[in-house]
Amino acid sequence: MVCALGAAVCFGTATVLQAIAARAAAPVTEDTGASGVDAALLLRALREWRYLAGLVLDGVGFLLQIAALRSIPIYAVGAALAASLAVTAVVAAWLLGVRLSGVEWGAVGVVCAGLAMLGLASGEEGERAGSTALKYAMLGTAVAVLALGAVAGRLPGRGRALALGLGAGFGFGVVEVAVRLIDGLTPSTLLANPATYALLLGGGAAFLLLTSALQRGSVTTATAGLVIGETIGPALVGVVWLGDRTREGLAWLAVLGFAVAVAGALALARFGEAPVEVSESESVVP
Repeated sequence: MVCALGAAVCFGTATVLQAIAARAAAPVTEDTGASGVDAALLLRALREWRYLAGLVLDGVGFLLQIAALRSIPIYAVGAALAASLAVTAVVAAWLLGVRLSGVEWGAVGVVCAGLAMLGLASGEEGERAGSTALKYAMLGTAVAVLALGAVAGRLPGRGRALALGLGAGFGFGVVEVAVRLIDGLTPSTLLANPATYALLLGGGAAFLLLTSALQRGSVTTATAGLVIGETIGPALVGVVWLGDRTREGLAWLAVLGFAVAVAGALALARFGEAPVEVSESESVVP
């Protein structure tokens, strides 16, 4: 659980650092335009130490996520990763001067309470080896995520953002399950395992869909879809097909903790993309 929480801290902090770097690399001016599109933005951001620090934190977070998925149930890891929104909210309040409402501070506390319940109730990861059929099912799901993205991109308004966010969540969920289904790290074993391709395709599709969702729709709606997609589905796969269990007699506490943590994360969905500007009404006087 420590690795999962560490991954959440890394991802949540990286989001804010990258937002600050993006703001410094492309300050808003009258000449920027409504879209703020700048082909050289990434190159300028890479010159910012905070953006590079964010990338390093993303890498460390991914390694911690893999370690967590190899040692504790998927449902616990998914809930912990959703908690990165709470980290982003707190760090944004500290570094960006974003004002959190009382409800949002309460949501941060709810997330922490849910994770505490999960930590108490979760057992070890399931001992069942993933079947060949499940590995191909994950590969098929990754392909379906790409197809969903093609269809969702044509939907109007909030429906598009929600569908793209859900698709991104499903893609990241494929990654979570695929990590458990990779049973060897030698080149020959990796190349022969359908889960390897599911991980690569699912992760790539998820990033594409999430980027599109954040650019073309409501951040809050897209992030809500992302949280739902990357937590519930993988948790069910872990319990039903991989044998993930809780400590004896504490299944109810795990279910409650999972639900509470996800609900708290949904309440913080607007932090799916950390604010890069602070208006006067939102700013906090130091």
